[in-house]
Amino acid sequence: MRRFLPDNFTMLLVCTVILASLLPAKGAFAGYFGIATSLAVALLFFLHGARLSRDVVIAGLLHWRLHLVILLTTFGLFPILGLGLGFVPEWILPKPLYLGILYLSVLPSTVQSSIAFTSMAGGNVPAAICSASASNIFGMFLTPLLVGLLFSVGGHGGFSWSALQQILLQLLLPFVVGQLLEPWIGGWIRAKKKLLMPVDRGSILMVVYLAFSTAVVEGLWHTFSIGDIAAVIVADTALLAFVLCFTMFGSRLLGFNKADEITITFCGSKKSLASGAPMASVIFAGQSIGAIVLPLMLFHQIQLMVCAVIAQKYAARAAHHITEEEAEEAASPA
Repeated sequence: MRRFLPDNFTMLLVCTVILASLLPAKGAFAGYFGIATSLAVALLFFLHGARLSRDVVIAGLLHWRLHLVILLTTFGLFPILGLGLGFVPEWILPKPLYLGILYLSVLPSTVQSSIAFTSMAGGNVPAAICSASASNIFGMFLTPLLVGLLFSVGGHGGFSWSALQQILLQLLLPFVVGQLLEPWIGGWIRAKKKLLMPVDRGSILMVVYLAFSTAVVEGLWHTFSIGDIAAVIVADTALLAFVLCFTMFGSRLLGFNKADEITITFCGSKKSLASGAPMASVIFAGQSIGAIVLPLMLFHQIQLMVCAVIAQKYAARAAHHITEEEAEEAASPA
């Protein structure tokens, strides 16, 4: 039962939304808090760059078929499914919330949880590290480009090509600087993962607080009902279920072994809140992004709960298989 309970970070996200609903940032404080949030996001991507080992990047090139499948799923299949949800009537799925689902569909994969679930399930961990890292690197280019393409095709607007310049300056530049300094500081940063975790999570919480503060001031909770939120949960769940089935069974049809199947399943089905929330604050700068971020926050929790169950199923099957092999060896004559 414990695996179905929200993790500590999810509880912090909920508390942040409640805080923004009761005490939203306004006026001069909102302006100063916005500057602090931008600096925190830049620091976050600097640390992402400094953590990523050059060896991981080089090793990732060796298993290109696996990484190609994951990247095509993340930045190809997901956006197509996101566009498909646009046919749901607006009285069921309000347009602002649908745009949030469309936005999450073009985001990169997670890093930490993809690797953690792959490891738990007995998958190809080195490949998961490479693929999840590559997804986030490509995402800094592909996510804003796909937002511009899909939102304009749907007539939704909401994206300026100047946002790409902001992405390059605020996210990519710190990442590149961190990567350049990785030979000198990468080992220390990877060793101090727990010490630096507040920077990762704190920057996301700051983005969420600022986003929901603006949305609350503009009447977010008066605009959407419980039924609207339920529709987002159903849409998020359906999106995740389809991609999980596609990655799991598709990888088998393509001839990947069990370890690679596990890696493709978990890395291909994830969407990153850690990258998505900061990117939203840059791509949709000057706009209310509460409704954009809300579907992503819900998807974040759904994917954690569902993938935890799947990882345990994989691990249990592997353990059972090993037990059967040991029993056969013990029963066979010496």
